[in-house]
Amino acid sequence: MKPLGDGSTTDPMLTLADIGFDAPTALLARYGLQLERVADGQPIPGSYWGDCEAGIIAGTVYARRDTPVHSLLHEACHLIVLPPERRHAVHTDATDSIEEEDAVCLLQALLGDQLPGVGRARILADMDGWGYTFRLGSAAAYFEHDADEAWAWLAARGLVDSARNLLQPPQVPALPSA
Repeated sequence: MKPLGDGSTTDPMLTLADIGFDAPTALLARYGLQLERVADGQPIPGSYWGDCEAGIIAGTVYARRDTPVHSLLHEACHLIVLPPERRHAVHTDATDSIEEEDAVCLLQALLGDQLPGVGRARILADMDGWGYTFRLGSAAAYFEHDADEAWAWLAARGLVDSARNLLQPPQVPALPSA
């Protein structure tokens, strides 16, 4: 389920320029993560896809104003699903685990509901627009009908309950940046 990354879409992606950095910074802090703003036009450290896509290094997510919100949430979710003591080893590429990648796609949509003016429907639509591919044809269809194993994966890690609701994170201390 790797995204294609061609960025094609008829609607512009929702970016951090649209929602600001304050709410995402607060959301990530609840999980012991830092959001570091990168200056416009500068390379984003730890970005797997390059261009405007978010990057991760240790407990920090890097983004610019033109970074899509779904990209920020996706990369942050890779850190959220890791135990805090393992985050320090992450640089750019969080995993090669299909199970984790599938679960992160669900979690990023759930976190979209935690950002004012965003919501899961917008995150799922932007995932489709960016080029994620799913068996049932859309991120929303995957979320609703084709992700039982990913839901179980998140539940086993205490991130969602049996009704597939996001659980509030435990108090996680922020680890120093790399």
